[in-house]
Amino acid sequence: MALRPTGRRDDPVLNHNFIISLLDSSGASGLFGAVGMSAIFDVALGGFTECGGLEMSLQIEEFREGGNNGRALKFPTRVTWSNITLKKGVGSGTALWDWHYGFTEGKGKRRDGVIVLLTDRQVPNNIWYFRRGLPVKYTGPSLNATQSSVAIESIEIAHEGLSQVPFVGAGAAALGALAGLAT
Repeated sequence: MALRPTGRRDDPVLNHNFIISLLDSSGASGLFGAVGMSAIFDVALGGFTECGGLEMSLQIEEFREGGNNGRALKFPTRVTWSNITLKKGVGSGTALWDWHYGFTEGKGKRRDGVIVLLTDRQVPNNIWYFRRGLPVKYTGPSLNATQSSVAIESIEIAHEGLSQVPFVGAGAAALGALAGLAT
């Protein structure tokens, strides 16, 4: 890694230092209430060891202009969001199962989610927020008596949009710079 003019290293953030909170979507708190520090560190459905699907794709429409045979014009249309997959070791609770199963009984509630990537100093570096999550697939652990691996359950969540909270990394960078000055 290259050193900055202050002599501070700017290493990539570790990918295993994160927190995920799932919150009730029916509340009126909205984005800013959901990303409050008390909500972020209150993990509603347990701690997760893996998160995948922080993706969005912009669909395009091609227009073939008459007389312009050398190229096609491309215009943006819709944004599609990938489903988010959360995985964790099976604990004593059934919260993920209960959330998914609630929809099979007509009693389920959507949940908003906050995914926070932390620095090595436990300061938020990036925050993603998804709206109105709907559990579309629950996967229980694979059980094999001949292996001694951890039993993992996962839940796949469809949602209605993913956003990244602005200026979060700037605060982490400022704290890192202050820590660099103190040493």
